[in-house]
Amino acid sequence: MAKPRIETPKGKIIVNAKGKAELKFNTNFVPRWQGRYNRAQMFVDSEVLRLSEPFIPLRTSMLIKSGILGTDIGSGEVAWIAPYAKAQYYSKRKPGSETGPQRGPAWFERMLAVHKERIIRGARRIAGGKENRSFTVKP
Repeated sequence: MAKPRIETPKGKIIVNAKGKAELKFNTNFVPRWQGRYNRAQMFVDSEVLRLSEPFIPLRTSMLIKSGILGTDIGSGEVAWIAPYAKAQYYSKRKPGSETGPQRGPAWFERMLAVHKERIIRGARRIAGGKENRSFTVKP
């Protein structure tokens, strides 16, 4: 009878002759993949900032600049840090009432509805992932 064996890119589980399971990590996994994941995260963060810009309310452009200042590219967290950002984001106004047809509240969700697949494809390409896997984005 063959012993059960589980293998992943991170490592494998092997059942030895005594029936005990051993976990063996692949020492090449982190150096090989960590850089790709970091570059993919940097891509996602910068694309969120860049693609959100046409959706952000514009009066003096300080709200847009607060996103650049409040975001550490590669951290996985994009933040618009202007004191009035929350009020602008959750405002009851309709998009287009600002200085452009797309500008208005809830800019991240509206940008994501338009550009989600583009961001995912780019991140997958950088990380070396496959195109046919399912992927979700949490707002």
